[in-house]
Amino acid sequence: MPITAKRRKARKEAEATLARLQDLAKEQADRLGPYADQARDQAAIKLLQARGWTAPRLETAALRVEDTVAPRVAELLTTAAQRIDPSPGRRGLRLFRRGNRRIPRGVLIGGAAVAGGVIVYSLIRMRQASQDAEWQEHLDQAREQVRETRENLEEKAEDVADSAAETAKATKAKAKEKVRAATAESRAQDNGRSGS
Repeated sequence: MPITAKRRKARKEAEATLARLQDLAKEQADRLGPYADQARDQAAIKLLQARGWTAPRLETAALRVEDTVAPRVAELLTTAAQRIDPSPGRRGLRLFRRGNRRIPRGVLIGGAAVAGGVIVYSLIRMRQASQDAEWQEHLDQAREQVRETRENLEEKAEDVADSAAETAKATKAKAKEKVRAATAESRAQDNGRSGS
């Protein structure tokens, strides 16, 4: 068998092995793909459930703060301001005062409620951003695992191709040796016949 034919044969075997490994990788991706989709769907459902559970509790907490804590704090601040103020006739916040009138208690309570709402909303947004970052990290880890698996398969394919090439070289060397031995034997026989 000519050397080029052996090389072609070894190359074809390596390509066939690589094709088998690629098919195996595709099968694994097809097999694991639905699990990833299912996990994503389940995570979305659980996130919605958690948000549905949290929203009414936050609203209840906001109402309790508005009804109980805010009026008490406003009253304490007003009392403290009246005690500290050197001119008792002029009460209230000086920046928002109109003439000698005080700021109504309802406006102060409303302002405190709005500030509390803004704080709660910002906390919710920060938590959601951290959850999104966590999901992105998990997705990046999955991508890294897929990349490592692909690289491992490529390395195995290269190893198989190398071993096939080495086997082809060894077979070639054995064939050459057999041809040389057969040639030497046939020459010896021819020499023996011609001498007789």
